Amino acid sequence: MTTQTYEVLPEWVHISFAEQAAFKSVYGFAGSLGTVHLEGIRYIPQGVPAQTLLIYMHPATTLQLLPMPRAMAERGMHVLCAGSRYARNDSALIMENVVVDLGAYMRHAREVWGYQKVVLVGWSGGGSLALFYQQQAERPSITHTPAGDPCHIMSAGLMPADAFIFQAAHVSRAVTFADWIDPSVLDENDPDRRDPELDLYHPDIRPPYSAEFLARFRAAQLARIRRRTAWVKETLATLQRRGGKEMERGFVTHRTLAEPRFLDASIEPNDRPIGTCFMGVPETANSGPIGLARFSTLRSWLSQWSPDDTHCHGETCAAGISVPMLAIEHSADDAVPQPHTQRIFDAAASADKTKAVIQGGNHYFVGQPELLQQAVDLCQTWLRERHLVD
Repeated sequence: MTTQTYEVLPEWVHISFAEQAAFKSVYGFAGSLGTVHLEGIRYIPQGVPAQTLLIYMHPATTLQLLPMPRAMAERGMHVLCAGSRYARNDSALIMENVVVDLGAYMRHAREVWGYQKVVLVGWSGGGSLALFYQQQAERPSITHTPAGDPCHIMSAGLMPADAFIFQAAHVSRAVTFADWIDPSVLDENDPDRRDPELDLYHPDIRPPYSAEFLARFRAAQLARIRRRTAWVKETLATLQRRGGKEMERGFVTHRTLAEPRFLDASIEPNDRPIGTCFMGVPETANSGPIGLARFSTLRSWLSQWSPDDTHCHGETCAAGISVPMLAIEHSADDAVPQPHTQRIFDAAASADKTKAVIQGGNHYFVGQPELLQQAVDLCQTWLRERHLVD
């Protein structure tokens, strides 16, 4: 296998398409009424033509600053880092709309740029998105969002990818949220009213946690989400009954990072660091401004964060894909729970599927250039064996 590297030329990408919406949900020009504007970065290795494009996409952020996409391009592969209409602001994000956005990039790649093959690469939160997209591209079925609003998946003409890489990715945003939310909160309007027996950061509660405590803790996490979801549905129904011009509402959910795995190495053990996570100190992140679902709209909550309502559930979606799949676990991942890669691998209906582990790899390969190159070698070999890259 060649390890030759190339100079990479970044190219700004702009795609737009018409879409009617009942109200504006994205700040600025990107979500101007009647038109959706998308931005991305295509990495092109200088002097290297290609018939295959790798697409990296996350529902809520942009991925061009991650080490993996650029490292893949430096090895001679064409790479697109695609941003959704909700790039860097997931407060109003609707997963069904992001699927349509990804479909616009896919069509542009094939019909405008002329790539014969496209590989979806789902990193972190992009894993369940890519699975959702591929499931719907192979067998479109979803006509409405979980809030009951019509969506455009059926009419978007989604084009399936030719292969799939699932790397350092979780089962879904909603499943992850159910494992992270702080169950000690007793009053959603007063985050200081808490049950000390469920407060992971109370000085009297220390790891290792008993099986009984974890069972009670997990049940209380799900119960809190379901109470919040019931309030969301009731509020949305009230707005709809009024029939006025108020159609949506934003709200704050406090304390959403209380994951026992980050503090107890005995839970699903791997090489992850303990007492920290990809967002820093867990107790600090629990009430910080960037926590999962910290700011949300009613519709976004149902689409993104409710495990009982979201359509974007990785295992369900994986059962509906048929293309070759490579699933990569990072054994020191400080974001994605250890079992998630295996769960997706087991659920995938692909006849050709491979699972690999990057031993010692953290979520972003921070300070790990040799492991980054190991991951690139792995992906390049797998793609070449399937005649997807030269």
